[in-house]
Amino acid sequence: MSGSNGEWWRGAVIYQIYPRSFMDSNGDGVGDLPGITSKLDHVASLGVDAVWVSPFFRSPMKDFGYDVADYRAVDPLFGTLADFDAMRARMHALGLKLIIDQVLSHTSDQHAWFAESRSSRDNPKADWYVWADPKPDGTPPTNWLSVFGGPAWQWDSRRRQYYLHSFLAEQPDLNFHCAEVQDALLGEVRFWCERGVDGFRFDACNHQFHDALLRDNPPATTASIDEVSTVRPDNPYAMQQHLYDKSQQENLVFLERLRQLLDGYGAVALGEVGDENAPPVMAQYTELGKRLHLAYSFSLLTADHSPTHLRHQIETLDAALAPTGGWGCWAVSNHDVPRVATRWSDGAAPDTRRDRLWLALLLALRGSASLYQGEELGLPEADVPFELLQDPYGRAFWPEFKGRDGCRTPMPWTTDAPNAGFSSGTPWLPVDGAHLPLAVAQQERDPGSMLTFSRALLHWRRTQPLLRTGALAFVDVPEPLLHLVRSDGDAVLHAIFNTGIEPVSVPLPEPLVPLAGHPLTPTATITADPKPLLTLAPYGVFFGTPAEAGGR
Repeated sequence: MSGSNGEWWRGAVIYQIYPRSFMDSNGDGVGDLPGITSKLDHVASLGVDAVWVSPFFRSPMKDFGYDVADYRAVDPLFGTLADFDAMRARMHALGLKLIIDQVLSHTSDQHAWFAESRSSRDNPKADWYVWADPKPDGTPPTNWLSVFGGPAWQWDSRRRQYYLHSFLAEQPDLNFHCAEVQDALLGEVRFWCERGVDGFRFDACNHQFHDALLRDNPPATTASIDEVSTVRPDNPYAMQQHLYDKSQQENLVFLERLRQLLDGYGAVALGEVGDENAPPVMAQYTELGKRLHLAYSFSLLTADHSPTHLRHQIETLDAALAPTGGWGCWAVSNHDVPRVATRWSDGAAPDTRRDRLWLALLLALRGSASLYQGEELGLPEADVPFELLQDPYGRAFWPEFKGRDGCRTPMPWTTDAPNAGFSSGTPWLPVDGAHLPLAVAQQERDPGSMLTFSRALLHWRRTQPLLRTGALAFVDVPEPLLHLVRSDGDAVLHAIFNTGIEPVSVPLPEPLVPLAGHPLTPTATITADPKPLLTLAPYGVFFGTPAEAGGR
């Protein structure tokens, strides 16, 4: 495991599973917990440290599980609590930690808490959600907008008030200013701690408080628009500075209560922080020993992947975290954005060399890393026709935006069974034909495949302490190169990436020798006369140490 036993999460690689699309065990076309359990040998073979399982709780599935109707129940679509226990036991037997998604900022409108809250203005849970009277002209109380487009307020005729929903109208926001809400949510977290999970990924955790004075957000300016925002520019949500509907200071106190609870069980907190100015918020949220253990970064989930952009995002977060002793978690793909193999392809044809480069970069950064299911296979974004689209976000912004279904299609396991071996029934999303040659069984037969490479690189990284916890700095090099240095005392490791489609040569700041045993060495050569010169193949990567260190 990465780091010491008590800090296994520091520098860990976390494999994200989207349950609906991983493996279906009962033929209903939707992945489930027994399906996950049946494929954990594959996950363990990669050399990752932990598994993050996206929501599997009881839900009407308006947002595919991120709208929770019962925090303590497994949705029948995914199985039972016994199935969860079996999954957890198998992970632990394989040496994997288990992280589950927890959505605390909001619930489903089908949750019993909301049913009671909306029934009147004076019931015991009347203030468990964010209710507000309309303005005198009947319009919503503030100008706040939903991440999914349109107003963040929904009229409820029973209470004759508006309720706040930062996401879908079917996902009402909980009122964290209510002490009973905080206590109840900590109880839900405790339930899963006692069931043996090793940690939680807290969804949208900076949405957990709103401005109690209900002040309007100001309009966005050029200076305030987040250059790493994953919100589309055609979504009005991007037109505001979100000063009052999220990232409130009161949340820090709640996160301290949450950390105290988790510490009692040795559980880890990974927080999703989406904000216009995310790095300072992430630094606050992960201040060493006080709140979250680590924060999930959106900075590399954008379309821009130029070395200048990447360096700026990496340095910005690293600089923000350093004073607080905080820790980040990087990702280049997840269940909400187009897959990196397509998003960072510049429209070019699939290229395994390029896929290898992005994985190597992800694993070279300071922080932990999240690897999304199928990323180890180099899966491109799937093409899902409108008539088969499931994502409400995509339906709302079609055709300019096709939604998130393209990264959520079923995992391809084999070409020797229907639906790539994912399900014997009709899958909830179609299997993309372009994924079939990339199926796990096919790649396992090919020593030159992306899967073979991913396993080799992940296992090699486990032998390199500097890549897990060392400090990070950059060396100035011209594009398309990116040169970073990891260090700890006298130990130094250089990682140099050619993000371009042509070979590139660059003088080295000092004589370097390749690190032994990693699968990328053949993509780089060094000549020493008259001065050290590194030549990188297209999409080449070099890992090396100063010559006097003799390599490792």
